Amino acid sequence: MVQTRRKFVAKPRWAEVNGKLSYFRSNMEYYYARYLEKLKAEGIIKDFAHEPRCFWFENIKRGVRSYLPDFRVDLADGSYYFVEVKGFMDSKSKTKIKRFRKYYPNERLEVIMKL
Repeated sequence: MVQTRRKFVAKPRWAEVNGKLSYFRSNMEYYYARYLEKLKAEGIIKDFAHEPRCFWFENIKRGVRSYLPDFRVDLADGSYYFVEVKGFMDSKSKTKIKRFRKYYPNERLEVIMKL
């Protein structure tokens, strides 16, 4: 039997996680937020925020001009990093991530992909 890969279907919804009501653009975002909440409860991370900051690409005249990472994860030592949760990687998403890394080289970004 040939196994086919099911197409990822995003299911946006409002949900409360981390004591805050947030609009999650996909089930993956929602479940990742719940995972981060578990890490926070276990003391592995200090805190996290959903879509906390928009990064602008000032020198870009057209195309992708901004990027909004899905999460910021705060660690106990005061450091932090951003997380992007992707069900699939389209060309626009690749461009956003590439420009983010170019224009904000001191910011750390982890990309979580669906298997």
